[in-house]
Amino acid sequence: MKRLLSLTLLCYCTLLMSAQVKVACVGNSITYGLKLENRETEAYPSRLQELLGEGYVVGNFGKSGATLLRRGHKPYIQQKEYQDALAFAGDIVVIHLGINDTDPRNWPNYRDDFVGDYHALINSFREVNPSCKVLIARMSPISNRHTRFDSGTRSWFFEIQNAIECVARHADVQLIDFYEPLLDRPVFFPDGLHPNAAGAEVLARVVYEGITGNVGGLQLSGIYTDNMVLQRNRPLTISGKANAGSTIKVSIGKHHTKTVVTANGKWSATLPPLEAGGPYTLTIASDKEKVSFKNVLVGEVWLCSGQSNMEWVMQKAATAMRDIPQANRSDIRLYNMCPRWKFPRDGWTESVLDSINNLEYFKETVWENCTPESVKEFSAIAYYFGKMLADSLQVPVGLICNALGGSPIEAWVERETLEEHFPAVMRNWTKNDFIQKWVRERAIDNLKHTDNPLQRHPYEPFYLYETAIRPIQHFAVQGVIWYQGESNAHNVEAHEKLFKLLVEGWRKSWKNSEMPFYYVQLSSMDRPSWCWFRDSQRRLMQHVSHTGMAVCSDVGDSLDVHPRRKQEVGERLAYWALHKTYGKQAQCPSGPLYRNVTFKAGAAYLTFDYADGLTTSDGKAIRTFEVAGDDGLYHPAHAVMEENIIKVWSEQVKSPTSVRYGWQPYTRANLVNRFGLPASTFQTLITE
Repeated sequence: MKRLLSLTLLCYCTLLMSAQVKVACVGNSITYGLKLENRETEAYPSRLQELLGEGYVVGNFGKSGATLLRRGHKPYIQQKEYQDALAFAGDIVVIHLGINDTDPRNWPNYRDDFVGDYHALINSFREVNPSCKVLIARMSPISNRHTRFDSGTRSWFFEIQNAIECVARHADVQLIDFYEPLLDRPVFFPDGLHPNAAGAEVLARVVYEGITGNVGGLQLSGIYTDNMVLQRNRPLTISGKANAGSTIKVSIGKHHTKTVVTANGKWSATLPPLEAGGPYTLTIASDKEKVSFKNVLVGEVWLCSGQSNMEWVMQKAATAMRDIPQANRSDIRLYNMCPRWKFPRDGWTESVLDSINNLEYFKETVWENCTPESVKEFSAIAYYFGKMLADSLQVPVGLICNALGGSPIEAWVERETLEEHFPAVMRNWTKNDFIQKWVRERAIDNLKHTDNPLQRHPYEPFYLYETAIRPIQHFAVQGVIWYQGESNAHNVEAHEKLFKLLVEGWRKSWKNSEMPFYYVQLSSMDRPSWCWFRDSQRRLMQHVSHTGMAVCSDVGDSLDVHPRRKQEVGERLAYWALHKTYGKQAQCPSGPLYRNVTFKAGAAYLTFDYADGLTTSDGKAIRTFEVAGDDGLYHPAHAVMEENIIKVWSEQVKSPTSVRYGWQPYTRANLVNRFGLPASTFQTLITE
């Protein structure tokens, strides 16, 4: 009887195991779980086993240091783990290889073998189990802290990533993504390469979703809410996540479309261009779930970003008492992304620091109708910009504001862009002279209660891109208005490079190479570098297409970095949008902008764009022109208008070679055009 029971139990166990789906996790040290405190329970295959449950048996066949390349320094196919994986004969095979192939011993010599070697590896698993399903992973990130990052790893990493994607397209395998979910999480990589337990949990979740197709049901970005504005007159793509294979139906007004969710749980549906109007109900439904957003308008959507002068709220503006009570505007909608925490000098608590590391810096919010109550805590510049657009275009306007006081421009630039084009700005950032001293000191104060070398901060390079831009980049916008620079005015040359990277990067994020980007020139204030910075901002218009600059030196404050006259600034940004984006040619976009100079007979003759009706703002003589000769010494100059040309000279400079205007940190420059718009600070170049 006992023998019979034992035989029955053995048969049952064998039957049970045969009914289980076998999952072979193939890879290198990241699959193996190197550096984890409890590898047996924390490595991603172990966590995957817990997620999948009893119907699956997961095997960890990771080998530290292994390469995909057969001629690499440690080929996976020559390791015992590979033979064990073949013997396991998995029903599902998950492969994560390629990172060790970035070693200079491998990729420079054998890169031509990579695609073929990957196909051969896949086929070897199919030979032992012809019905197996194969998932190959885009590689998890390598941090810029890696010792070989600059010398080649960065470039080779992306070449290998592209090769993996090529294999996925042609080998009848499923591509899963270990890169994107971890890109913004450097705290999950203590050594810059190997994920900690939290990072391994993310990998396990990615594989679980890839195997089961279960991502937790229908999901959309939080920016989709009641009362939102959708961008008009262009194909409108809406994307999200849902369980694999589900059919997603999207409808608004008379427009309907549908799509099928991919194996990795992603979906994207595109509606035809919508005309301005509303209100509508936008409905998105999967096979089992449905969400509806009410009171939706279609019109113009703009992103309003930067630092404190863009963040500066209506109730603090000079016009607050007059305009807030009149701000009942159902055609203007506000999406206000506000920070959860300010910047205390006595440091953040442990829970705050943890939330910041988890990219939870901005509060959850919703679209709101513009009312006196909602607008008082909204950006004044953004409101006046939107109000002028709504009044001029007679269409609804949606404004997204995510500005943050004190933020440097590098915090808004995407990580991969900085890693490729300006890695020096990331290095040891709280002790890096590329970062303004005030910014670094404030961050050090905020972080005084942590000794975590990877602790994040909103002023850290690329942090604000990851928390404030990436979450909304799939929401269509017409363009951007930007007011920032106070925290970068110490290094004009670095800012010029960073500004170009910012604009190019955001345009790439929104997949619109011509996305309008209108920005504010720093105002007048008694800070020595600001005249240089203002002129640099002016010159950036010549080098970055589809941009415009609002001059506001006439509404500055000599002692306050936050001048309260915001209406003029918002409206001057709107002038650029109306003229360049919406084709309102009668709307002059700017005050006089220096075009060129001619020197003759001891005088300089200057021409300007937008120079119709040159005059002065106070009816007095033109002020603040200076000229210099070859010695580079500037002297105050006389200036007179001869039609739309300015003649400038000084008795102290017989042969001028350079002219500058408004070249004081706090300037009383008074040149305007007939629209009353001020001329920009400028300096001519000797080479002109």
